[in-house]
Amino acid sequence: MYMKIHRNMAGDEVVAVCDRELLNTTVSSGDLEIHISEPFYGGNPSTEEEVSKVLKKAGNVNIMGERSVALAVRLGLVDKDGCIRIGPALHAQIIRL
Repeated sequence: MYMKIHRNMAGDEVVAVCDRELLNTTVSSGDLEIHISEPFYGGNPSTEEEVSKVLKKAGNVNIMGERSVALAVRLGLVDKDGCIRIGPALHAQIIRL
């Protein structure tokens, strides 16, 4: 998996996670098209343990890919029924207030 933590000036974070094979690809469904880019999802591979640790604390998460979403489901952070499919990729978002 690839993971990147984005922080703004106020200290808010957005965590982006994707399956390795999806990095630098484009997926689409109807009018929706998403480029799964290295600048957003990161260029350094992360282990499942590293990703799990971050996801458990993260307030805003964008997840792309079967394995990445499955990890969030196993952690009890998302329900698979609440995810969407964009082309071949499963997608989930987590927003905690």
